Order: sequence, then structure tokens, then C-alpha cells
Amino acid sequence: MIAREHLPLPAIAAEVAQGLRRSPKSLPPWLFYDQRGSALFEEITRLPEYYLTRTERCILETHGDEICRLAGSNLTVVELGAGTADKTRILLRRLLRRQLKLRYVPVDVSFAALESAEQRLRAELPELDVRPIVADYTMDALRPDDIAGRKLVLYLGSSIGNFEPEAAKKLLSHVRAGLRPGDCLLLGADRVKPESVLLPAYDDAQGVTEAFNKNMLARINRELGADFELANFRHIAEWNAPASRIEIYLESVCRQSVRIGFLQMSVDFQAGERLHTENSYKYTEDAVREMLAAAGFVLERTFSDPRQWFGVHLARVPGKG
Repeated sequence: MIAREHLPLPAIAAEVAQGLRRSPKSLPPWLFYDQRGSALFEEITRLPEYYLTRTERCILETHGDEICRLAGSNLTVVELGAGTADKTRILLRRLLRRQLKLRYVPVDVSFAALESAEQRLRAELPELDVRPIVADYTMDALRPDDIAGRKLVLYLGSSIGNFEPEAAKKLLSHVRAGLRPGDCLLLGADRVKPESVLLPAYDDAQGVTEAFNKNMLARINRELGADFELANFRHIAEWNAPASRIEIYLESVCRQSVRIGFLQMSVDFQAGERLHTENSYKYTEDAVREMLAAAGFVLERTFSDPRQWFGVHLARVPGKG
């Protein structure tokens, strides 16, 4: 049974109101992940342009046994931003060869994604103890120290790249505070590479990423009674080399006013005005090491693919567990 810890509607409404009153306007990327958004993201992971998921999966397939060996024994696996846990099954199967009992605690804001993950895992790995939790893992509602025993925390997919550098360190520090000496973090982080590779991953030829981005507006329409016209916005993906990040926007193609019924507010957009919806930071090895160290972890091993496009980093809480 999935523990329902949904963000209440007023919290969603407050976030939207605050973001649309900013200058420049911005909304947090967790708003992407309602049922429709989660399905669109799964479609994105299968696109030929979106190298991240298949590259990380290849790393886990190739190095999964070594990752599990280094992580230790008698583990409970906690996954932040688990989604449908598609790649995670690679590690769960290998851990089940090493220990008789294994508890898996996937955490995500999307009930639909976790429900799908739970059903599939119970069918494919009946010996696995699955305990999903619907929650925003960036908040204080859930801490890994709520779970007894040695832990391996997974944070895959380069989701850490959605956070500003200081916020990323703060999040990892929060995770570290809930762990004990000897516990591990497995962090997936995308690497800096040519713009010709990066941009198509966030602006595919089929327009799936555009639909994913605009779904944020559709969600606000559904849940907050807004009247965003999706055709009045266009999807923008840009590479900001000095900041080492992809920036995602929705750009108003005309001057318009949007009414949000639940908030009893109207929002004006000028032609060409942009609404920022997401950043995706790309890392060097030194940047990952520094980020982990600032959060209190020691980087033990980095696993990568033949092209060195993506890194999976095993870090540990120092001290004897």
C-alpha cells in the first residue's frame, strides 16, 4: 500500500502564485509530475535524443555487481525521485542475489509513477519488500533515518542537476543528516559535453519534451482553474555554458492575460516574455567531488560509460558503521 503524502492543494496554489508573481516568472520542476507528466517523461526517456536514461542504464548493467559489492550487505534501498523505478530493478535484482531479505523504499511526488513501479516490482520480484511513499523528498516530511539498518540511498537520473548549486549541496546535506557512518549514496550526474548533444536531449524532433514542458500549464488549468492557452507558448531549451546548465522556458508568443480561478488572480505576459520551468546542470568530476564533500560524503568510486558522457558516483558517510 502506497503511503499518500501528497502536497495539499493550497501548497501547490501558493507555489504557483509565488512563482508567477516573480520577475522574471518561474515555476518549480516538480509541477511537471502529475499523472500525465509522469507518462510523458517516461516517453522522453525512450527518445533517441535523450541519452541520459539509456547511458545510465548501461552503466548500471555493466557495473551493477561491483556497485552492490561496495555498498555492503544487509541493505535497505531508499530511492529519491524514484519514478517508475525502471533502471533501479537492475540493482534490486543483483542485491537480492546477495541478501535474503531486501526492503525497497521508493519516494516520489507522483502517485501514478509509484503505483506503476509497485505493481511491476511485486510481479517481477515477489521476494522484494516494497514500501513506496508519495512525498516531496526535498522537504522535511521524510528522512532516511526513519528507516532502520544500513542504507543505500539512490538518487539517479541526474535529478540533482535540477537544483541550483547551493540548493543541491543543501539537499545532499539533508540526506547525509539522516544517514549513519557506513551508509552509502549512489548519485547519477550528467557530464558537460558538446552543445550539439545536449540541446536535442531537451528539444526533441517529435515534440515530446515540448508537451512535457507545456503540461505544467495544463496541470495548473486542471487543478487551479486557470485558462492558459498552450498554443500561446513555445518551448525553449538553451545551453548556458558559463553556468554549465541547460535552461528550459515557456515563451509567450503574444501579449496575453491568464486568469487563475482558484487564486483569484490574473497574470499578464508580454510577447516574448519567458516563464522559467527548469535547469539541468552538467558536471565535471571535480564539481561532483566538491558537491559531495560539502554535504559530508566521501566519494569512493565513479562509474562511467565508454564515451564518458555520464557518471554514477558511489559516496559513503565516513566512519565505521
